[in-house]
Amino acid sequence: MAIEVFNRCEIKYMLSDEQKDALLSVIGEYMDSDPFNKDGKTYSICNLYLDTESDELIRKSLEKPVFKEKIRLRSYGTVQLGDTVYLESKKKFDSVVNKRRTPFILSDAYDYFESGTLPQNPRTNHQVMREIDYIMHFYRLKPRVYISYDRLAFFEKNNSDFRLTIDRNIQTRRTDLRLDSPAYGDQLLPEGRWLMEAKAFKAFPLWFVHFLSSRRIFSTSFSKYGTEYKNFLKTKINEKTEVIL
Repeated sequence: MAIEVFNRCEIKYMLSDEQKDALLSVIGEYMDSDPFNKDGKTYSICNLYLDTESDELIRKSLEKPVFKEKIRLRSYGTVQLGDTVYLESKKKFDSVVNKRRTPFILSDAYDYFESGTLPQNPRTNHQVMREIDYIMHFYRLKPRVYISYDRLAFFEKNNSDFRLTIDRNIQTRRTDLRLDSPAYGDQLLPEGRWLMEAKAFKAFPLWFVHFLSSRRIFSTSFSKYGTEYKNFLKTKINEKTEVIL
């Protein structure tokens, strides 16, 4: 059964192509590649982020509160209406992240967003669904942003406590908010940049800390949804300026 509840520390880093290649040259000694990374290639993750009409959740998140939360619908690659997707609640207190999720059939998820009708799926984690449903109705959430990316993922050998993900080709859009549509949109990162997340329930292993130190790689504050929202605001401001001019 897939894990549906996660509680861990997550720290982000921005890598150049050179830094990413250096990491990949040593990582095989300590970590195993995710099975989705067939032949060392990236796999695709697609998300619909849910928010209010006024983007209340992401606006609050950008104020850097001690506690923040997000709701998203996730698929692995572009899917069809009858395929399984995951509705997730992601809550963060300081740097500790609690993620809870439950499987959905994509068509049921669309119906739920439209009518609020809970799915009759025997695989649904009903406790998680009740928690998400409360947040959905409290804020009156609906799909607001599509974000997809290509990922390399690794797990520490003989210990799933430590995980690394490295993302590129982060694409965003605010139209065609469907997971059964192809991945496309505006690029969030410049060419040659990768977003790495180190995730652990406890401390990071020494080999990883030494690698970061030797390459002078420092943690960064970066949110895919938050960066997309900032870009969205800049576009709106520019459009208003052009109209005035």
